[in-house]
Formats: sequence, C-alpha cells, structure tokens
Amino acid sequence: MTNPSVNPWVLAARPRTLWAAIAPVIVGTGSAIGDQVFRADALAAALVCALALQVAVNFANDASDARRGADSDSRIGPTRVVAAGLLPARSVWIGVVVTLGIASICGFYIAAITTWWLLAVGVAAIIAALTYTGGPVPYGYRGWGEVSVFVFFGLMATVGSRFAHDGTGPAEAWLLALPVGFTVTAILVVNNLRDIDTDAAVGKRTLAVLLGRPGTRLLYTALIGGAFGLVAIWAALGFTPPWTGLALLSAPMAIPLIRTVRSASADDGPALIRVLENTARLHFLMGVGLGLGAALG
Repeated sequence: MTNPSVNPWVLAARPRTLWAAIAPVIVGTGSAIGDQVFRADALAAALVCALALQVAVNFANDASDARRGADSDSRIGPTRVVAAGLLPARSVWIGVVVTLGIASICGFYIAAITTWWLLAVGVAAIIAALTYTGGPVPYGYRGWGEVSVFVFFGLMATVGSRFAHDGTGPAEAWLLALPVGFTVTAILVVNNLRDIDTDAAVGKRTLAVLLGRPGTRLLYTALIGGAFGLVAIWAALGFTPPWTGLALLSAPMAIPLIRTVRSASADDGPALIRVLENTARLHFLMGVGLGLGAALG
C-alpha cells in the first residue's frame, strides 16, 4: 500500500489516526471553558504535547516492529516505512527523540503553570511509548496495549488537558474521560483485529490474538456501545452537563462500523482499514460533542 507521492515521514506519523490525540484535548478544553478557567497557552501546550507523543509512539512502533519482523510482506495495512525500506531505523529513532523532546518541552511548560509532580505522569507516558513494542519485554506483544491506550490516550490525556488550565482534575473530567478512553481503545482493537493472523505468526500476542476473532469483535462492539451508553447516562443523570449529550449525534456513524467488524473475515483487511480510519473519526466527533457540551455547561 505504498504511495510514492507521500513523504515517508508523513506515512510513519500515520496522520489519519492522529484524531486520537486531538479528541481528549478538545474534551478537556471544553471542560475548562465550562468552568471558566480556560487558558489559551494551556490549550496550545496540551495539544502539541498530545500530538507529539502520539507521533513518537507511531515512529517507535514502526522501527520496533520492523526489527522484530512483525511487518512482513503478508501484512495488510498502511505502509510501515522501516520495513518497506523507505527510511532507515536509525533515522526513525532520531525522529522518536525529536518528537519526545517536543512533548517534553510542552510537558515542562504545563508543569510550570500547574504543579511539578505532573512531570512524573509525563515520564510514565514516555516509558509507555517506548516499551509498547520496544525494549526487552514489549507489553504490546503481551496483550496490554489496549490497557495502556485507555489509560494514557483516554484518561490521562483528557484529565491532563483539563488539569493544564488550572491545576485541577474535577470529577466531570474523569467521567468524560471514560467514553473518550473507550473509543480510542476501539481504534487499537480494530487495528489488531486486522493484523491478527500476521501478529500470531511472529509471536506478537496482542489482545486480539489472545481473544481470537469472536472475542475481539465483541470487545470492539462493547467499547463503542459502552462509550455512547456512558455519554447518555452521565448527561441524563446530571453527572456531566446535559449538553454533553450532543456527542450522541455521532452514534449513527457507529452502526456500519460495528456491522463491518462483526462480519469481517480474515480476508477483509481493506475493509477493516476503513473501519479503523472511521473509528478514529468517530472518536474525534464524539470528542467534539463532549467538548462543546462541556463548554456550554
């Protein structure tokens, strides 16, 4: 699936999935606006930090998976630049260092305007990024990738984006972070469902490999359905602002995605790629609805 007209660094960054980093920042920012503590500098720092961290993860995964032989010619999916010979692994690792450096600078700024203990969270996020598919014992090869994504790109990203504005993480932010965590985790779930056979062949025991296709389909359905269920419950019971129910407007988009995942076979890689990209868009649209609703109060 190599496109020679696209810069290999753009391919390695996987721009179609970067919605995963933007959505929680929108939600955290909306909560800050609703609480009248919004800071433009905090928004900028949180957004750049989130994007840089996700790009660093994508770069690191590209290089690490290539070294472990996880990106074979039989894999159906977006081009991995190291495995395809478009960029040397050394250059991609330099890219990891640069993007983590950018994320760290933003993290230092957020800590400076809130509290310095926040740096501990940043260090944990960097370690998680580097050891997902790298290091001697990559946890992404042992079924823990989804947990990490839920924690760091769901809970921590949402609450951290809210925290950046005034140094607090109200209960509302944590509640809104749960559906954000569910949908961002669903992105990884469908990615691993697509790669289940090639991952199993090289000993990459993702959660999809451990659960098998039926279990992974069920997990995807539960995450998407659970996300919208939580949005409805929180808004109806007044745990979050009623306007956060605007996120439910994106629910119809989820129906064909769930239908495709539940019917996909081992040969439906291209269809699952489309589901992955549209799940990322769904995640973003839900984030927009939640963020706007939280801002309206």
